[in-house]
Amino acid sequence: MALGAMPRLQLTGFNNLTKTLCLNSYDVGYASTPAQQKRYLAYIDETYNTERLTKILSTVAGIIGGNILNIARQDYEPQGASVALLISEGSSAAPASGLASEPPGPWPDALLCHLDKSHITIHTYPESQPNQGISVFRADIDVSTCGRISPLKALDYLIDCFKPDIASIDYRVRGFTRDDIGNKHFIDHPIHSIQDFLSQDASVHYQMIDINLAQQQIFYTRMLRKDSDLRHYQFGPAEQDAPFHDQSGIERRVRQEMTEIFYGEN
Repeated sequence: MALGAMPRLQLTGFNNLTKTLCLNSYDVGYASTPAQQKRYLAYIDETYNTERLTKILSTVAGIIGGNILNIARQDYEPQGASVALLISEGSSAAPASGLASEPPGPWPDALLCHLDKSHITIHTYPESQPNQGISVFRADIDVSTCGRISPLKALDYLIDCFKPDIASIDYRVRGFTRDDIGNKHFIDHPIHSIQDFLSQDASVHYQMIDINLAQQQIFYTRMLRKDSDLRHYQFGPAEQDAPFHDQSGIERRVRQEMTEIFYGEN
């Protein structure tokens, strides 16, 4: 549940706090043969091509209050994609100064999205484990904003778009801004944890851990999907066609891969 807004203050000049949200999304699949791996990569290329990533990023820009000025995008060979948006903050009718008047979430790729003083990026990385049939699709999304707008507004939307098996999220506020009598402000909205800005469904579907340095305005959350239904992960014959011991082995390898990524160790 989002926290309430801080009292609005009159600033001296521009609100030059920099707020950066980094989301590393991991999707795990099982594709043991060359034909299955080809099917998996075709799925990734179709699902996360630049056209769809551009639509996602355009929605992110709208959620956080950015106006799109220009778009550049590239699908890579053999895999991967990037998109770049140049955007400006807010509308011309927005007030010239003041701290955030709304909490930054919840709800409402890189894609490189550039604000006039901020940016959004997404880069995709499909890869495969050579021996165990495990394939992992990673998407790295960075949303960095200056001024009143906050990237936390788009966090729930991004989680819903990528539906990661594992997610690593960090949020940091850099710099400071001054009020009209010269006092420094190192943050313009209350936050205790990134989990404050996720929907309640997140705690139902994910195991989450936090590492926070609140005094330094650094917040970090890792997420691990609780269930591992084989139907979601297998890019080969239907799981019911495989012997039970093979199904069990595949599920074990998939879960092991997810756990290793979540804890950052083999």
